[in-house]
This record gives sequence, C-alpha cells and structure tokens, in this order.
Amino acid sequence: MAWEQLSMNRLEIPLKEVYSFMGYKDREADEQTRKTAEYLLRESAQFLRPQFKYVIVDGTVDLEANKLTLIGEKGPITFDAGKIICRQLRGAQKFAVFVATVGNGYFQWTDAVKRRDDMFQTYAMDCVGSQIVESVADYMETVLQKEIDPSGFKRTNRFSPGYCGWHVSAQPALFSLFPEKNPCGIELTDSCLMLPMKSVSGVIGIGPEVRYLPYTCGICDKKDCYKRRI
Repeated sequence: MAWEQLSMNRLEIPLKEVYSFMGYKDREADEQTRKTAEYLLRESAQFLRPQFKYVIVDGTVDLEANKLTLIGEKGPITFDAGKIICRQLRGAQKFAVFVATVGNGYFQWTDAVKRRDDMFQTYAMDCVGSQIVESVADYMETVLQKEIDPSGFKRTNRFSPGYCGWHVSAQPALFSLFPEKNPCGIELTDSCLMLPMKSVSGVIGIGPEVRYLPYTCGICDKKDCYKRRI
C-alpha cells in the first residue's frame, strides 16, 4: 500500500493537455486562453493538496465472462469490467486498486473563482483541475512502477469505472478494497460520483507479461469520451 500527498511543484502539468481539455486539440490556443490557464494553474497551488493512494491485491480475470475478481481483506469481489478492460488486464498476477484526487481544497478554489462571476475562468478552472488530477494519477503510476521494478513486473494502463464498458456503479465495491471508507478523503455520492469531482479511481494490472499501451483510445468505442484523442 502507498499513500502520498504532493505539493503542486512536484507534478508535471502540461498546459498543452489543459488546452486539449478546453477543445484545442487540433489548433493553437489563443492568447486569452493561454493567459487564463497559466494564471489559474499558478493560483491552484494556493488551494490544492493533491494526493493518491493504492493497495495491491490478488485477483483473476475471466476472459470468457468478462469479469474481474479482486481479493481484498474481506474476501473476493467480482466486477463486470467488460470485454475491453478484461482483455487489457489479461496476464496480470496482481492488481493495484487506486484513487487520486486534487484534494478537498478544490471546493474552496471553486468558490473563489465563481465569486469573480467570470464564466470563462470557471470553465478554464474546470479544465485545469481535470489535468491536475490526471497528472496526480500519472505520478502515482511512476511510484507504483518503482515499487514493482525489483520483482521484474510491468504494469498495464489504468482503467476506471465509467469507461470502456465498466459501469460507474462499481465504485462502492472498488472503494471497499481500501482499509478506510473514504480513501484520500474522497466521498461517493448516491449516484457513485466522487467528491471532490476532480478525483479518479480504478485498477492497474501488474505482472511480468502485461503490457502498457502509450495510446489507448483505439481499444475503446466510446465516441463521446472526454479523453478521446481521435
């Protein structure tokens, strides 16, 4: 198990990815967009205390039934993870169940920006926050890889409920694999959304035969996914 709270200056947050969240995927962001995003990224350090946590558990993947079984302290839990995710997790010997978040300071930051009554800043803040949590999860993966390197293990991409056919209703069961109810202070709503909203959860396969794909949109048929690059 690993837990870490990060200062913002330890994260690599590419502004190009922020602009991509804002819709600038095939063209350069204009000057106003760049200045606003840069300002909000600097400001975010006053409010956010990003953190992550993961636990490594045993489990199995049933490729015929498209089911993922993870074995926590309370026993096995089986997920209908779907064909796409189960295929990508095949060969894993263990699984890292994770959460990552920008921290509860996001609520205060949201209030501060909204008081300016500037819809563009509010929109840009949402996009900056989305990239920050992605960067926290990226950092977490580097920590995980360092932990498993001595075993000669590799890792898969990270996969989250709500994407690639894995229903978001799996969140409570996934959270139950942590020793505490609200890992990293993240709460689940009745509709299985995470609070703060700029949080991610999921699973990563671990083993000597698994593979990491640098580009994964090609394996998924969800056309309206915000992460889609093509």
